[in-house]
Amino acid sequence: MEKSGPNFFDDEVVFATYMQHRQRVDTVNDTLEKPVLMDLINPITDQRILDLGCGNAAIGRELLQQGATSYIGIEGSHKMATVARQTLANTSGEIVCQRIEDWAYPPVAFDLVISRLALHYIADLASICTKVFDAITPTGKFIFSVEHPVITSCDSGWTAGKLRQDWLVDNYFTTGLRVTNWLGGTVQKYHRTVEEYFYLLQKAGFIITDLREAHPQPEYFQDMETYQRRKRIPLFLILAAHKPG
Repeated sequence: MEKSGPNFFDDEVVFATYMQHRQRVDTVNDTLEKPVLMDLINPITDQRILDLGCGNAAIGRELLQQGATSYIGIEGSHKMATVARQTLANTSGEIVCQRIEDWAYPPVAFDLVISRLALHYIADLASICTKVFDAITPTGKFIFSVEHPVITSCDSGWTAGKLRQDWLVDNYFTTGLRVTNWLGGTVQKYHRTVEEYFYLLQKAGFIITDLREAHPQPEYFQDMETYQRRKRIPLFLILAAHKPG
């Protein structure tokens, strides 16, 4: 049976497989997504940061070390939240084990809201954009990454457990729920077009300032074969927006 995002990562097999993947050399998170995110969120000094779907919160520890005033990570998976609290031990960072949809967002409380590869698990993203808009200060920033829509559109032609060699883009404009096999489990994701992400932010009141597709850069890779392979198709979409002052 397919599971929602938090329940998916609480599965024993999925969680163990995910943690193994994160230890690999040249992970897509570290080589593609993180460099873009860090470029967009700097400077960090004196920022009050909210992280939606914080995972292991490794970035939270890093941001606090770089001068962030505070960091709160929201994580719906109990297993991930446990790891996140361990990651933030001996820091001022805080982890809340709750679904992104259910947390009570305090008004005008954050200078920066980030989310890394979590919002494609959310069915009602419009309401999250509105909650984030209300939770940040004037000129505050909202920066998030999601799986690229060419990936979420269709997973036909992919044999789980093998390196993917062909990507089929199909039903691109038929948005909504997708069920896919990943990490030894079956998970629910939500496909949206690039255009839809753009207009969800705009409708909530944000001014969009940047759009990136995590173009691979050789300096972040140890293995050049992996680098060449990552140039074939975009894996991530990263959007940056701010609240009008």
